[in-house]
Amino acid sequence: MELFVAQNIVKQYYKYTALDNVSISVKEGSIFGLLGPNGAGKTTLIRIINQITAPDSGQLFFKGRKFEPDDIYKIGYLPEERGLYRKMKVGEQVIYLAQLKGLSKHDAVKRLKYWFEKFEIFGWWDKKVEELSKGMQQKIQFITTIIHEPELIIFDEPFSGFDPINVDLLKNEILNLKQKGSTIIFSTHNMDSVEELCSHITLINKSKNILSGEINEIRNHFKTGIYRITFSGDENVFNSKFKDIFEIIDMDIKNFNHKTIKMHVKTQLNNNQILSLLLPEVSIISFEEVVPSMTDVFIKVVKN
Repeated sequence: MELFVAQNIVKQYYKYTALDNVSISVKEGSIFGLLGPNGAGKTTLIRIINQITAPDSGQLFFKGRKFEPDDIYKIGYLPEERGLYRKMKVGEQVIYLAQLKGLSKHDAVKRLKYWFEKFEIFGWWDKKVEELSKGMQQKIQFITTIIHEPELIIFDEPFSGFDPINVDLLKNEILNLKQKGSTIIFSTHNMDSVEELCSHITLINKSKNILSGEINEIRNHFKTGIYRITFSGDENVFNSKFKDIFEIIDMDIKNFNHKTIKMHVKTQLNNNQILSLLLPEVSIISFEEVVPSMTDVFIKVVKN
């Protein structure tokens, strides 16, 4: 079941079209990647979902019905441009923002204590935001985003300003939120994180939706017949007997009994057919088809 759907969204600013008939569908309990280069229209769509601005046309649906104003209380939003009050103390600020999302002060304090204990940051309670590092501020912003336990959470570049240890910490928390039933829209330029966390994506470029689907299906769709093979035997067989079938892209000869090649298969052959050709000639140690990464897919699709 889809928790959230944006259907045929159009948004223009004077003569500039920020979104041109863009649609996304986010399944309940999933982590959905909203991708695109700078200026593609991602932030505009996120602002529309958060009712910061309205679309010129198109519709939003939440849990199978039209999006209503009160649904904003069921959303948590971590913007790329952080929005904490620098002169305000951390504890009172998070409690204040949680109350804006509908929590009582008692519940806000209770939940904030839980997160401060979990992140081992109780010493920050009475500090002003401006006294914290960028990474520390990011943790506070994360807590602010999820403290009211929203059904839909939108993370826009959530790892910005974090060292690798804290990136790993935040990734684990995002996965924990998913396991507890939260639905997440995850917007980032870090394709490794997309592969690690997301099940489905939509790629927006120049205001249009140019690619949508399940990540593994997308990666498999963009396969180009590249294989990596480790073997023992005579490597010259690839350039002699099989020169019309295989094109060697790269070769690494570590020793006589352990050679690795990366090759392109020029003809339409499946894995079993390739192996049946090679096994009489060389001894196969490992054999894998190279599936393009989401970074490869992103660059190829956006350039095209």
